[in-house]
Amino acid sequence: MQKNIWVAAGDGDLARVQHLVESQGKCPSAHLALAHPSPGLSPNIPDPFSYTPMHAAASYAQLDVLAYLISRGGDVNITDDDGDTPLYTVENIDTARFLIDHGATIARHNTDGISPIEHLSDDFPAVAAFLQAHLSASASASTTTATAAPAPAPPSQHQQNAASEQLTSALLADVEDIMARAAAEGRDPDPELRAAVSRTVLEGVVQGFQMTEDADDDERRRVEADSPAKRARTEGG
Repeated sequence: MQKNIWVAAGDGDLARVQHLVESQGKCPSAHLALAHPSPGLSPNIPDPFSYTPMHAAASYAQLDVLAYLISRGGDVNITDDDGDTPLYTVENIDTARFLIDHGATIARHNTDGISPIEHLSDDFPAVAAFLQAHLSASASASTTTATAAPAPAPPSQHQQNAASEQLTSALLADVEDIMARAAAEGRDPDPELRAAVSRTVLEGVVQGFQMTEDADDDERRRVEADSPAKRARTEGG
């Protein structure tokens, strides 16, 4: 029996997924898709349990399949009946990063009021820590931009992005070290993971304010250099 699109997506069977999407057209329901495939299956089509090919590919870290599905209209924020997006199904950091890079929303809650971070924290604490770091770094950069005194030359988006990436990379290194040591010592890594996330959040806030202060200092020096009084003193020396 040939694989349906959900099994193919989870197995990483890109050729089968492509065949189902490109040579089989849209199908009005998952039940018909299973029994009587017709032209053009959608990357977002739910099975009888509301599970989509996007969820299946994300759950099994099939990045090639995810990339293809997205190119054909797959929605990284598609929800099942529980309100879970593909981000809720991930089991490793690479897949989480891939989804975020393609627009997946971290700051959301499903029908039970649970966020992706909360959902993943027990079984996949490293992934939850990565999501928390990414969310916190983005939030601190946004907060710094919104609350800082107006300045003609605030930190650029590139600078903010670079700072966020640096913090995230540092946290990932900490997470890998914590997980390795905890595994070797046979202990629970969660307390250390939470502490690492807290440190990263604090560092993000401090770094954001420092970037703003540096930009303000540069602007003050530029204004002083261009002011008439400054030119008069220089020219009269």
